[in-house]
Amino acid sequence: MKVTAPRPVDTVGGYCARALAVCLVTASLCVSPIGAQSPASSASADNSGDTPTFRKDVKVVNVFATVRDKHGQIVPTLSKDDFLLQVDGRPQTIRYFARESDLPLTLGLLVDTSLSQRRVLEEERTASYDFLRDVMREDRDGAFVINFDSETVLDQDLTNSKQKLEAALGRVHVADPQNGGSSRGGGYPGGGGHGGGHRPAGTTLYDAIYLASDELMQKQQGRKALILLTDGVDQGSKYTLDRAIEAAQRADTMVYSILFSDPSAYNQPMGYPGGHHGGWGGPWGGGPMGGPRMPMPEPHPDGKKVLQRLSQETGGHFFEVTKKESVEAIYKQVQEELRNQYSLGFSPERAEESTGYHKILLAAKPKDLVVQTRQGYYAAR
Repeated sequence: MKVTAPRPVDTVGGYCARALAVCLVTASLCVSPIGAQSPASSASADNSGDTPTFRKDVKVVNVFATVRDKHGQIVPTLSKDDFLLQVDGRPQTIRYFARESDLPLTLGLLVDTSLSQRRVLEEERTASYDFLRDVMREDRDGAFVINFDSETVLDQDLTNSKQKLEAALGRVHVADPQNGGSSRGGGYPGGGGHGGGHRPAGTTLYDAIYLASDELMQKQQGRKALILLTDGVDQGSKYTLDRAIEAAQRADTMVYSILFSDPSAYNQPMGYPGGHHGGWGGPWGGGPMGGPRMPMPEPHPDGKKVLQRLSQETGGHFFEVTKKESVEAIYKQVQEELRNQYSLGFSPERAEESTGYHKILLAAKPKDLVVQTRQGYYAAR
């Protein structure tokens, strides 16, 4: 599916060009993102932080990683020689290494606005804006906002404006399927509402991840991360969990999952989740009308396990909001991770140059250290 938003990125020709320029002068490699296997320049850098040396026509795969000790604390002081890298079981030479990545950061905030989230949405909204305000550097970073329930809606296209992102978060509300459609109102752009009529219930989590990765993240350079705020229960997506994970991996995008659920919400009557889904909301989304109440749901995958898998396979991190762990505290941990990542680059051997999926195993030599990174990459078709 190819979906083209009618509104361009706010700083097109500025943000994207500046992001590429930063990639070429910082100590982090961005000339060929993970999974991109077309000929590109490569860079070599030692642990002293000297300026990388670029060579033409060398294929490079870039890997971002976070390392924690046995107590769960981030370890930011390792060197290139502290890592072992394998691809499809074959040892690889780490040709590029940096302890501190200053690459541009693209963030996608994906907010679950299904009825099960109505009691927690306001807390999510406040914490999300505080996170974007603290982590984003307006001279080089960008973010977008998507909400998903029975449809996937792009509330704010990629921008470096914190004011626009705050406004988009302010427009995000839980829709009432008994009240003629979306409470957001308006068509795309500017909220991606509906044209009236009954709105079926649903939670198109997998569609949101797929579209955010394939339509937005795929075009960006540098570090890329999706932040999911959801209970992890998908209902009505066109795409499968496997396709969503593959799209994130192909787009070199980490998924940070924040499980935030309201147990009392699951006994409430909701609209029937029937209908075809997929694509952005507004003129592109939608589905047939459903009945006024939803029958008992069929068995579905455990939301927690779904989110854990999403994060594990893409190199992100899974978190769960509890009485002892607030969403604000979790956002601070995400921010710490994004500021303490290792960037490693390698040139695949001939056997690893074939198209398709290749499994990555990155480990630390010191004992009791756990490396958090993606489990593999896709070579270009």
